[in-house]
Amino acid sequence: MKDLSLYHITRPSTLKENAPLLIMFHGYGSDENDLFSFASELPEELFIISVRAPFAMQPYGNAWYAINFDEENGKWSDDEQAKTSRDLIATFIDEAVANYPVNKDSITLLGFSQGSILSYAVALTYPEKVNNIIALSGYVNSEIIPVNSNTEDYKHLNFFCSHGSVDQVIPVDWARKTPGILEKLGIKHVYHEYPVGHGVAPQNFHDFKTWLAKLI
Repeated sequence: MKDLSLYHITRPSTLKENAPLLIMFHGYGSDENDLFSFASELPEELFIISVRAPFAMQPYGNAWYAINFDEENGKWSDDEQAKTSRDLIATFIDEAVANYPVNKDSITLLGFSQGSILSYAVALTYPEKVNNIIALSGYVNSEIIPVNSNTEDYKHLNFFCSHGSVDQVIPVDWARKTPGILEKLGIKHVYHEYPVGHGVAPQNFHDFKTWLAKLI
């Protein structure tokens, strides 16, 4: 096995080959262990990879891109860093397919918060590399997605989008724009809100697990 470009941990599938692949991307300031706690409750046939973001933070944690919380308008995101991470993830998907016994035609990305924003960006920039997206507590950042009006590129994609209705980190109004964006691109999607803050409610987990089980 070659060294892959992003540090990660894995849970093998019960299938010895051609397993559906699920790749997890954590939020700002966290690490690969965060979403990996879901792994034991997800379908056994999934080959699961949980990735660590490339930018180390002090004193601990990792980020997909820098956020300046002192900006006059509240927050400022480093979109160039975000694009770097977007492209790194695209490369990592290819590496994972080459190095693990997975099905290149059954790839799901699961992201939370910053990881969700990057999952949207990867799918809408490199749609040929993925099939399903589970986007938890994120939004579509148009600044890190190239303009592509060819809806044919997206017709195979499926999105599960969810958000907390009282999210104090990423306003729910940002997430509510997502269904309209996906609709214009002809992308199959569902959108749910849950009465929580910036986190994943038990019902949210149950809903995306049920949704994914029908697709893999």
